[in-house]
Amino acid sequence: MSRSPRLLLPLSYYHVMTRGNNLNTIFKQNEDYYKYLNIVKDLKEIHLFDIYHYCLMPNHTHFLIKTNNKSDYSSFMKKINLIYFYYYKKKYGWIDHFWQDRFKSQPIGKDDYFIQCGKYIELNPVRASLVSDPGEYPYTSYKYYSEGKSNLLITEDLFYQEMGKTVEERQVKYKNIIINDMILETYKKKVWGAREQRYNEHRKIRYHNY
Repeated sequence: MSRSPRLLLPLSYYHVMTRGNNLNTIFKQNEDYYKYLNIVKDLKEIHLFDIYHYCLMPNHTHFLIKTNNKSDYSSFMKKINLIYFYYYKKKYGWIDHFWQDRFKSQPIGKDDYFIQCGKYIELNPVRASLVSDPGEYPYTSYKYYSEGKSNLLITEDLFYQEMGKTVEERQVKYKNIIINDMILETYKKKVWGAREQRYNEHRKIRYHNY
């Protein structure tokens, strides 16, 4: 089976996902989630990139990011996967392969659907029936946008300010975002976004492959 392109271009937007090997649980306790997020925070100060939205699920992770230097995020992912693996191995005595292959990177178009993509990521726990309300799940960026909770990992979504003139208005509108059918139809495509944005991203990828 062919693999998706692993090209990470500078100053581009990506949905990045990592999975436990064979969908094994990678976070067993609350402190595991927070350990992972602390590692992200520490490494993010070295490998510069922006995180707009994220969600940690029991057996996989999601991040919506913007790259700066094209090699920074790949280096970051290698380090965090290794550091967290050693933490998990020491704590639980894990002896098997831990991560499922390499991380997946899906280019994201910079358009009006960008913020919906972020909320779609944050709704993973609801779709998995872990919670009934996304605000009940502590390991996502959802409360940053819906309640104004401080989160040092987050760079504010590009379109968040357009949601209202006041903080309260933006928070309410964020909670009430309805995920467009286009998101559901294209989210799993190799390039995510409206048709024009997908076309532009495909052009960038082809250009950098030559």
